Amino acid sequence: MSVNTAWIFIVIAGLFSTAGNLCLKKASTVAIDMNFIGMIFQPYFIGGLFFYGLNVILFVSALRHLDVSKAYPVLAAIGFSTLSILAAVIFRESLSLTNYAGLLVIIIGIALVSI
Repeated sequence: MSVNTAWIFIVIAGLFSTAGNLCLKKASTVAIDMNFIGMIFQPYFIGGLFFYGLNVILFVSALRHLDVSKAYPVLAAIGFSTLSILAAVIFRESLSLTNYAGLLVIIIGIALVSI
């Protein structure tokens, strides 16, 4: 695997993290009256765990070729930014101009850390 492929894995892992979080949010809205055991077997909950598992597998694979001090901030920035935007679109969660500015600051900061 090349370093470029490792960075692609980081991007995909960040998207899988976002997908996992979105699944868990959906599970929490679908399974309001479920107990703990019921929640564990809820399909969206299982989907969330699945995406988290893929995230971890790709991240570990990428770490063979990247410094964790650079890879993890990029992974987190992708997760934060895509999750915020998709949660606003899918779940109608509100994002203010200040929130968008914060996301931009995070992305710029992560870019500086990762150089």
